[in-house]
Amino acid sequence: MEPEGTILFTSVGLPYFGFDIFSVSLPPNPSDISTQSISETCYTDGVSVNFNAGFTDDETGSVVFVSERSGSSQLYRTRSGKSEPERIFTGVNSIFHDRPTIKNQRLYFVSAHEKLSEPYKSWAAVYEARLDREESRVVRLTPVGTVDLSPAVSQSGKLIAVSSHGSGRWKGDFRELETEIVVFPAADPTKRRVVVGLGGWPTWQGDSVLFFHRKAEDGWWSVYRCDVSGEPATRVTPPGVHALTPAASHNGRWIAVATRRKGRPHRHIELFDLKTEQFYPVTEKLNPNLHHYNPFFSGDSDRFGYHRFRGESAKGDSVVPHLLPVYSPVKNLRMLRVHGTFPSFSPDGGFIAINGNLTDNAGLMILKSDGSKRWILMDQPLIFATAWSPAESGVIFTSVGPIFESVKSTVQIARVSFNISDLEDSKALTNGKSKITVSTKLLTRTDKGNNAFPSCSPDGKKIVFRSGRSGYKNLYIVDSVNGEGENGEGIFRLTEGDWIDTMPNWSPDGELIAFSSNRHNPANADGFGLYLVRPDGTGLRRVHIEGQDTDADLAKERINHVCFSPDSKWLLFTANFGAVMAETISGPNQFQPYGDLYACRVDGSGLVRLTCNQYENGTPTWKSGVVSLEELSLAEPIGDKLRGQFDEPLWLSCDI
Repeated sequence: MEPEGTILFTSVGLPYFGFDIFSVSLPPNPSDISTQSISETCYTDGVSVNFNAGFTDDETGSVVFVSERSGSSQLYRTRSGKSEPERIFTGVNSIFHDRPTIKNQRLYFVSAHEKLSEPYKSWAAVYEARLDREESRVVRLTPVGTVDLSPAVSQSGKLIAVSSHGSGRWKGDFRELETEIVVFPAADPTKRRVVVGLGGWPTWQGDSVLFFHRKAEDGWWSVYRCDVSGEPATRVTPPGVHALTPAASHNGRWIAVATRRKGRPHRHIELFDLKTEQFYPVTEKLNPNLHHYNPFFSGDSDRFGYHRFRGESAKGDSVVPHLLPVYSPVKNLRMLRVHGTFPSFSPDGGFIAINGNLTDNAGLMILKSDGSKRWILMDQPLIFATAWSPAESGVIFTSVGPIFESVKSTVQIARVSFNISDLEDSKALTNGKSKITVSTKLLTRTDKGNNAFPSCSPDGKKIVFRSGRSGYKNLYIVDSVNGEGENGEGIFRLTEGDWIDTMPNWSPDGELIAFSSNRHNPANADGFGLYLVRPDGTGLRRVHIEGQDTDADLAKERINHVCFSPDSKWLLFTANFGAVMAETISGPNQFQPYGDLYACRVDGSGLVRLTCNQYENGTPTWKSGVVSLEELSLAEPIGDKLRGQFDEPLWLSCDI
C-alpha cells in the first residue's frame, strides 16, 4: 500500500525568489549603458518562479524557460501575441526539468524521469524531443548510468556540450562540482569526448570554441576558453572577481557573465570584451540592489537576457503564500510547501504550528490549515522545532535559543499554552499581526546546556528531546507538564554515547521513537543514519533503507528531519540519496541542495522519492487525510509581501 495523507515541508529560499525573465539590447558602446540608454524587456508574466531561459530560434523574441508554476520545475515558452506562457509537454512524467534550448525544431533539456536504483547518483540526464511532430519520442542523449547537467547547443545545432558527473557515484561535492566538459554530436550522442577535465556551465561560440567556468587555484571562479579540437584550456577572466555562468555571443566579441565583486553584495551581469579584456557593467546600472543570474544571448548576438527578482511593484505574484501546493508523485499523498519552518499539525488538523526563518521574524506562529490566517504566539526570532501536543489542543512544545550551536549553548524546551478559542475570535483574525496571549513554561533547566527538537508522546504526557547536557548530544524523555526537577527527577536518559543522537520523533501509536544519529561513526559529524528505539530504551536498531546495500552506502547517509506517518507504518525524512540536480553556484544560497524528501516503511522497504529539485527540502510533518485544493485559499493568495529577500551562496567569498 502506498503512503497517503498530507505532508507539509519547507524549501530553502524558493518562496522568496520571485524570478522573471528579462533581456536588454546590446548597445554599440557598452560603456554608455545607463537607465536612459537601454531598458529591460520582461518576457514572463510574474507568476511563480521563472528561470534558466534561452532565446528560441523559431520565433523572434520568444524564450524557453523553467517555471515552478505547476508545482514542480516544468518547461514553458513565450509566444508572440500571447500574454501567458505556453507549457511544453515533453512527453515524460518528470517533476524536474532544467536548462531548455530550442534549436532546429528540437528541444534539448535536462530531466529526471528515469529513476536510478543505485543510490548517490543524480537522476539528471539530457534529452531531445522533436517539436515539428505531434507525437515525438523523447530520446535520451546521456548514456544510461551517466549524469549530465547544463547542456549547451552549438550555433549550428550539430554539437552538444554538457557538464558531466560521469558514471561514478556522487562523491558529496556540491559547492564546486567535480564535473567534466563533454562534447558529442547531436546526431550520435554515443560519440562522447571529454574536452576539459574539470569545469561546468559550458557555452558555445560558433561550433568550435567553448567557454566554461571553474574555480581557479587562486580561489576565484573564472571563465576559461577551450577549442574542441583538444587544445588546453586558457583562463579568460582575471582574478579579483568571481565570473560565473558564462554565455558567449556568436559574433566572437563578447561573453556575458554573472559576477561577484568584493564590497558589492549583489550578483550582477557584466559584458566582457574578449578583444580588450575589459568588463562592462550592465545590470548594476539598471537594478543595483537586485541579484541577476545566468545570462543568455540571442542567436544574432543583439540581445542578452537573465533572470532576477521581478521587483515589489511589478505585475504578477506579490505575496509569499502561507501554503503552496506542490506536485506529488504519489496519488493519495498531498504535498504543500509551507512559508515557515518545522510545521506540526494540531490534534484535529485544523491548525498548523510553525517557526519563522530563525533570524528576523516571529519565532512561533499558528496557521489555519487552509492557509487563510496566521497568528503570532511568540515574536522573538530564536525559536525552532514545533511539536503540537496530540492530547491538548492549546499546547505546543518548541525550542528556545540559537539553532546549530554547541552542546553547552543555552537552548531550552518550552511548553507554550494558550486558549484555542482565541484563534476563533474575530478580532484575532488579521493576517499574522495578532499576538495571542500565551503562558510559557521551560521544561529543562537553564544549566543543562543545549536542549532541542521536542516530540510528544501520543498521550501528551512525555516529551522526547535532544540534549547536550552530558557533553554529547543524546536523547532524553521528560514530563510534559512539570519538566525536570532540581535534583534530576522527572527526566529519563534514553540514549548514551560519545556521538550525536538528534531530531527525535515519537510514533503516533507510541511504540517507537525515530531519530538521526552518527553513532555508527562518531568521527563523521556529517554522516547521519536513521535509527529506531522503544520509549523504554530497548530495541535500538538502525533502519537499513532499501538500496543502501554496502558499508560504503551506509557511510554516506545523511538523513535528518525524520517523522512518522499518521498510521506509524511509514517514515518520512530528508536525505542525500539523489545527489545534486544542478550546478549549485548558478543560483541563490542552498545549505544542502542535495536534501530531498523520501518515505519508506518502518522496516526500510518501499523507498519513495517525494521531491526532486535543486533546493534544500526539509522539516516535514505528516497528517492523515488529503487536504483538497479547494480548501486552500488559492484565489487570492494570503501571506507576506514578496520582497526577494534571499541570499547569495554564503560560501562564495570575495575575501581572498
